[in-house]
Amino acid sequence: MSTRPLVVLVAGDPIDSVRKDRGDYVALIRETVGPAWQAPWSDVDLRNGAPLPDPGDVAGAIITGSSSSVTERAPWMLRAEEYLRGLAERRVPTLGICFGHQLLGQALGGKVTKNPRGREIGTVSFEIVQDDEIFRRAESPFHANATHVDTVARLPVGARVLGRTLLEPHAAVRFSQTTWGVQFHPEMDESVVRAYLAARRGILESEGLDPTAMLAGAGAARAGSSTLPEFAEIVSAAQK
Repeated sequence: MSTRPLVVLVAGDPIDSVRKDRGDYVALIRETVGPAWQAPWSDVDLRNGAPLPDPGDVAGAIITGSSSSVTERAPWMLRAEEYLRGLAERRVPTLGICFGHQLLGQALGGKVTKNPRGREIGTVSFEIVQDDEIFRRAESPFHANATHVDTVARLPVGARVLGRTLLEPHAAVRFSQTTWGVQFHPEMDESVVRAYLAARRGILESEGLDPTAMLAGAGAARAGSSTLPEFAEIVSAAQK
């Protein structure tokens, strides 16, 4: 068993109601991974200039979601992108979630923009377009919980699309041999995604969407959630 930690690179926080009731992204991710990772955990907030661990000192990395946009090009984002390039070069298993997925895409040579197809939020149907080890635990039908307005509009050279949704053609991407990104939120279960839908009701209505219907369709999205423990097992296997 590896003694190196699986590090969570924190890029943002859940909405206040979720953070109060369920904890931050680190807590949600660790809860979803569960027993699939038996070695140490660590976490670093990318936003506050904290020292980043040497890539050789971590078993793998997970980058969280954020209410920020990669298009802001804030200094902390540029620093994080440089670090992510280092992880990819060192072949450290890495998974980006939502904003983290976009940050990876931008860092490795792609382009993030506002999604011209509009906001994606709630429990959505997901189509696997290429088999991959990250989906070994997934069962059909595949549903995932999502909330985002940006997209990796142009993929880095060599990236492979693994899955898509109605509004997101790059919903899951394998950026390199050891680097994955998912535009959805595998750490969000039914209660979390319902809280987001309730908090965003006014915005959704102003955009012509139907939050009542979205709330009625909200679910656990276990297939989407399965990508987190699967990634943890990939990290474990890489240490042997």
